[in-house]
Amino acid sequence: MRKLLVVMAVSFGLNFTLFAQQETSLDSIQQLDDVIVDTKIPSKRKNSGKTVTVLDEKILQQHLGHSVAEVLDQVSGITINGSQSNNGQTLGYYIRGGGNRQVLIVIDGVPVNDASQIANDYDLRLLSVGSIEKIEIMKGASSVLYGSGAATAVISITTKKEVQKAFGIQVQSVLGTDRASEEKSYALRALSNHITASGTLGKFYYKASVNHQFSDGLSAIEAPEGEAPFEEDTFNNFNTLLNLGVQLTEKIWFNQFVSFDRLQNEFDDFGYLDANYQNTTKQFRTGGHFEWKYNKGIYVFNDNYSVIKREISSSFPAKYEAKTYTFDNYLQHHLWKPFKMVLGLQGTFSKMDTYTIPFGETEFNQDINEDMANFNYFDPYINVVYTSNFGLNINAGTRMNIHKLYGNHFVYQVNPSYRLDIGRTTVKLLSSYSTAYITPSLYQLFDPLYGNVALQPEESATLEGGFEISSNNEWRVSAVYFNRRVDQFVDFVTVDPDNFIYQYRNIDERFEASGLEVETALSLWEKVNVTANYTYTQPEERIALRIPTHKLNGSIQYNPFQKTRLGLQFQYVSERDDQFFNPETFASDTIALKAYTLFNVTASQQISENVKLFLGIDNLLDEEFSELYRYQTKGRNIRFGFQLNI
Repeated sequence: MRKLLVVMAVSFGLNFTLFAQQETSLDSIQQLDDVIVDTKIPSKRKNSGKTVTVLDEKILQQHLGHSVAEVLDQVSGITINGSQSNNGQTLGYYIRGGGNRQVLIVIDGVPVNDASQIANDYDLRLLSVGSIEKIEIMKGASSVLYGSGAATAVISITTKKEVQKAFGIQVQSVLGTDRASEEKSYALRALSNHITASGTLGKFYYKASVNHQFSDGLSAIEAPEGEAPFEEDTFNNFNTLLNLGVQLTEKIWFNQFVSFDRLQNEFDDFGYLDANYQNTTKQFRTGGHFEWKYNKGIYVFNDNYSVIKREISSSFPAKYEAKTYTFDNYLQHHLWKPFKMVLGLQGTFSKMDTYTIPFGETEFNQDINEDMANFNYFDPYINVVYTSNFGLNINAGTRMNIHKLYGNHFVYQVNPSYRLDIGRTTVKLLSSYSTAYITPSLYQLFDPLYGNVALQPEESATLEGGFEISSNNEWRVSAVYFNRRVDQFVDFVTVDPDNFIYQYRNIDERFEASGLEVETALSLWEKVNVTANYTYTQPEERIALRIPTHKLNGSIQYNPFQKTRLGLQFQYVSERDDQFFNPETFASDTIALKAYTLFNVTASQQISENVKLFLGIDNLLDEEFSELYRYQTKGRNIRFGFQLNI
């Protein structure tokens, strides 16, 4: 089987595509004049001093059947731990030495989170690649523009827009295997379907979409060597969305959406035992977008209200309910020719309830009540962008967080860059210094066993410096150094080991993480695109768990014919440390996870104007590896399907 698949890979062509910090197009290398929105003002990349990755629809279509986490894991500087494991595995977001609570997810302009999660983070498993038009990843501290949590990166997701005709429909269907490397069977155990109907009727526009993803091939926990494999753990995700909008005039339009998501996944016992445990998450979201263009700018209002309910069926049953409302409204205003300004106000209101079954009882008891576990904050902010006609660009701003529990807290950023054009070559020098803050979650504050109402916000600051050199759409190379320091780090500490008492507390010690992100891209003969990136990350030991020191991604894309696309992707992840609970010593032991290398191949063929077929083989060499100690990972898997546009 291995020889057959290698022959298939060679026949597909040599496509060695690395996702670089900038967007890698199937048609050409991303140029410096592409438009990005890292300052909430659409601007040309050549005028930006930030490192921004853009994954457009062409790139996302290479990953049909993959999760959002799998796509992001191939971006430079990012490790999504658990993305190669059972689809129901809880995800760890590791960017520039940070964890989940330092990464902010934004959907259609509004920050989203789950107030009942320990890290207040949003679950990327609730999203479908098929519903996404574009993903922008802005690395570095971005709290000035996006608020709490934006300490290491902002992952901004834009959902697909409506078609510009009365009715259009898009269907994507993917079948595939879902196996570990030691399994011999290649039975079809994974299914992903997405359908979107949308259209424009005069001044009105609409969109309705349904997504379903199912897999049942992997156990969450890996069985001990020599024992029979554990029972497979099912993953089942269902998403719906309805969006209605109207363009009142040429300068004013708004829309409102309603969505419902239901995620159900089975998992095993944390003591590395097979179990029939289950997590069920239900999410209801509604919100909207209002935009008004006036002579010197644009006024934007985005909001999002969500209710998330989670129920854990295990030896420690629990129920969680979180309610969050977030709004962000701002002006994009042209002060005078070289200056643009963003002036905004963001607000967030969060509350949660939790229920558990006390030892020896059979009924749920409420541990946390939303009347107690709630907070709100308002953030006025201002950001000014200066774009000269001689290459100098400056992006600077500040935000004040007015929090119910902590009072006032300031953050700021200064981000100068300089561009020099030398014939066909453009050289850009960039630097930035940005501060950020991360408020403790409601769980960390109010949990009756581990909470601590005396917690203070975690603070961080990031220094960046680097360059980018490019020549039209032929080649590009860049390097960025970063250093991030963290004060008042919130950690889970042992208070009294003899009585097993633990609590969340601020750590007085300062922690630092530094690293280097290097990338290159090359276009050959208009049919071959080669891109690569390398990330070096060196965090301090206490915050280094599961973060690889070295990570390399690469890809070559080959278009032998206009409607045929072939590719080979490569990923290397170095050795890293993990911790596990030792039931014999009741302590956490550290273990080194081995380095691993993965190869994936892809192929697509446009059959007609409306129909595209695609095929992908992941982990081509069927390498056995670990993302988490004793947790199962995916071996060689095949996925194939079609896309229909009418």
